[in-house]
Amino acid sequence: MGKVICVGLGPGSPELMSVRSDRLIRNARHIAYFRKKGRKGQARQIVEGMIGADATEYPMEYPVTVEIPVTDPEYNRLLAELYDHWADRFAALAQDDDVVVLCEGDPFFYGSSMHLHNRLQGRVEVEVVPAVTGMSACWTATGQPITWGDDVLTVLTATLPEAEIARRAADTDALVVMKIGRHLGKLKRALATAGRLDDTWLIERGTMPGQRVRMLSEVEDEVPYFSIALVHGQGRRP
Repeated sequence: MGKVICVGLGPGSPELMSVRSDRLIRNARHIAYFRKKGRKGQARQIVEGMIGADATEYPMEYPVTVEIPVTDPEYNRLLAELYDHWADRFAALAQDDDVVVLCEGDPFFYGSSMHLHNRLQGRVEVEVVPAVTGMSACWTATGQPITWGDDVLTVLTATLPEAEIARRAADTDALVVMKIGRHLGKLKRALATAGRLDDTWLIERGTMPGQRVRMLSEVEDEVPYFSIALVHGQGRRP
């Protein structure tokens, strides 16, 4: 009997992938990955040239992304159908062979593979291979430590309400904000309210081709989904 293996790919550069992830991908006979309809998928691009010629690929296409609000019950229903369908398929495949599921960043940190992981419990063996997170790659790109001494680090998503982002940003030492995309304007307003905007960095496509590092206050154009905003802590230093 095989198992389903959720493999963390790291922040984007194949060179920052773990040795175990690299080995599993190169030897896999079944490889699955999420992607938006009509796109190759970020996970699939990261492993370009690593997949064996005899491997079978399973692109899992999101039925919706930004077409309807995440608060719409239809959004959850459609995604639940997607996860149910692929969990059933992988449970069947894993009766005879391993299935490798690719996941950008770390699988247990805002990763879509978590939804498969939950649905497969008690049905087949599931393994998770951890990875370098996108946020650690991004704060490294600024050339500064994200925390000092006893600084408190808060991680938020820009999908939260504006007032909630402002409240939490004002109540922490160091800050990381993910899932920015079309929420850029709301995020900038919230950080300005919290008095943190002028200290906020924006890193686009961290460790990937086209990486860009700049101050968020200078950004007026649209930013890609793979963008992370962060504020460094200024705690006790020896």
